[in-house]
Amino acid sequence: MVLDLLLIGLAITLEPFPLVAFVLVLSAERGVRKALAFILAWLACLVGVIAAVLLLTGGHPPAHKTGGSTAAIIVKLVVGVGLIAYGEHKRRTVGRPRKAPKWVARLHELNGWTAAGLAVLLQPWGLVAAGAATVVEANLDHGATYLTLVGFCLLATASQLTLELYAVFSPRTAGPRLERLSNWLDNHHDQAIVVLSLLIGFWLVGKSISQLV
Repeated sequence: MVLDLLLIGLAITLEPFPLVAFVLVLSAERGVRKALAFILAWLACLVGVIAAVLLLTGGHPPAHKTGGSTAAIIVKLVVGVGLIAYGEHKRRTVGRPRKAPKWVARLHELNGWTAAGLAVLLQPWGLVAAGAATVVEANLDHGATYLTLVGFCLLATASQLTLELYAVFSPRTAGPRLERLSNWLDNHHDQAIVVLSLLIGFWLVGKSISQLV
């Protein structure tokens, strides 16, 4: 479970599109406050999903090859297949001209509440679903499980937290560098999605099949 959650958390925090949106929010006027609202909403989604799963399972993993265990594995398998399909679709479109959604240009005008709503909207829910299916294996009788779950939430928010702290403690240098980062992410957006989707997708499928056999 630990390795699974670490990999999924890493994929969540490196998702290019939410990261680009976050950088634009952070670069706006009073961006630090708006970005904080984004982070809190992003983190609240992760915590809420984990809490719901633990509540439903009672904090104890289902026995191997029971209904609950099989359902969790199937969820990860479906998410993995979906990520592979999406990654292959994006691979075929790499290099083609694309237009950014019109609302992206308005990110500088968002208020804190809208930034929080944007975080919920842009959450990579497919990966979050894979994380939720993995959390089914959590056993709250072990103290290390709490650390693992906290670590997953922090890792899945690590990129936003890092950029937020950088903007707070180095405001003079943060602006130009955030702009360069945003441009780089925008130029390599499709390639990053292909790599992340295919890697995590094949890993989830392989892991799920090995557990079902």
